[in-house]
Amino acid sequence: MRASLVKRAFKYRFYPTNAQTAELSRTFGCVRKVYNLALAARTEAWTARRERVAYGQTSAMLTADGRLTLAKMAEPLEIVWSRPLPAGVEPTTVTVSRDRAGRWYVALLCEDIPAPMPVTANAVGIDAGLTALLTLSSGEKITNPQCERKDRARLVKAQRAVSRKGKDSRNRAKARTRVARIHARIADRRRDHLHKLTTRLVRENQMLVIEDLSVRNMLKNHRLARAISDAAWGELRRMLEYKAAWYGRELITVDRWFPSTKLCSACGAVAGSMPLDVREWTCGDCGTTHDRDGNAAINLLAAGLAVAACGTGVRPHRESSSRSGRSVVKQETPPARVGIPSR
Repeated sequence: MRASLVKRAFKYRFYPTNAQTAELSRTFGCVRKVYNLALAARTEAWTARRERVAYGQTSAMLTADGRLTLAKMAEPLEIVWSRPLPAGVEPTTVTVSRDRAGRWYVALLCEDIPAPMPVTANAVGIDAGLTALLTLSSGEKITNPQCERKDRARLVKAQRAVSRKGKDSRNRAKARTRVARIHARIADRRRDHLHKLTTRLVRENQMLVIEDLSVRNMLKNHRLARAISDAAWGELRRMLEYKAAWYGRELITVDRWFPSTKLCSACGAVAGSMPLDVREWTCGDCGTTHDRDGNAAINLLAAGLAVAACGTGVRPHRESSSRSGRSVVKQETPPARVGIPSR
């Protein structure tokens, strides 16, 4: 599959001087003011006259009184160029941002053709979990880094410190910044791990098969919600989607009702109910003992291969219930999304 032109955002951290910080803060203030004025104009037009105000009209308002001036930089920003921009490419958009931890970033949006990856015959089924973050059909188990859990004690201590500070005080603001820095550290470590993992999976396999998990519904389980959020299955899937699209790989998503866990990968029999604490089980028909997650990954791969060979109409063995009519579906890889990719 030939790689196509995509839009990619290259994000870098920078360290502004005191003067630049003040100018950027004033610019951010102008942006907030412009947004609030445009929102007020749209709300008033709809409430009073049932009139819709489009983007072009609000944009024209900016130059109607001639009083809005954005701050300009008198000297270049001290940017940490952690990786080069694509050769011969000029950024189409430059976005400056600051996170809650007080860190400044600049994102450069560029049109780029990702470097192609060599074609391979490998295919892999991927089962997501909590004990192991991922279990592959090859039998490999990828450890869950549990980024939030490792910093939980530090985070709890910092959050308690916030609650002891006076409301709207400078000390409270400093304490909240410390909490934000811990959250940022957790998010950075998690994102780094997911980028390296997904890039490796896409590089090594031509076809990747995952399960269509409903993470939002799973978060309603309050006993597991924190661990599920820390695992970041949704972000992992998003990375697999756009990297597969970039590098010409095929990502197949299997219906969430496909009984990958309870289906014996040896004989095809479907077991009864299987609580989460059951990590190994033995098939009552053929006597094969299965690792719960490893068996699920093998079944996902088999379902994905069937879809690739026969099309979306294929219906592999599934449990006999009111949900058994749902077929395995092949999800086409969507267009690349603007993100912060890592090769």
